[in-house]
Amino acid sequence: MPAVDVLFDSNVLLYALSDAPGERAKRDQAVFLIATENFGTSYQVVMETWVVATRKMERRVAPAKLSAFLERILVFPCVPGTDGLYRQAFRLAERLGVHPYDAAILAAAQELGARRVLSEDFNDGQDYDGVRVINPFRGLGGRQR
Repeated sequence: MPAVDVLFDSNVLLYALSDAPGERAKRDQAVFLIATENFGTSYQVVMETWVVATRKMERRVAPAKLSAFLERILVFPCVPGTDGLYRQAFRLAERLGVHPYDAAILAAAQELGARRVLSEDFNDGQDYDGVRVINPFRGLGGRQR
């Protein structure tokens, strides 16, 4: 799998899909990041995006729109949910004291060679075993997902 610079968490993808008026600045930022970053993602992130976009967003995304969007995202490297990934996630969760889902995102970033994860769901700026988490939406207002 080719190395990437950054792994996107689901909130980046979800903001790119959002048409909520209060999330316009975050949507614009997410669309910009998708267009300009050398990124990858993971099976877990794609599935979470699907579930939240179709079942939990205030303005749910139509299945056809979501499918077309995810097809464009899946052109980029996507770490599958393998036993090796989850073993690494278990180790990271135990050692770093993070939630198992977050540990799986960090393990996927490591597998992709990404030095950064873009997410608003971690401690902004913190380094997790060689992967720095950056909140690309800091200062843009609105509610967090």
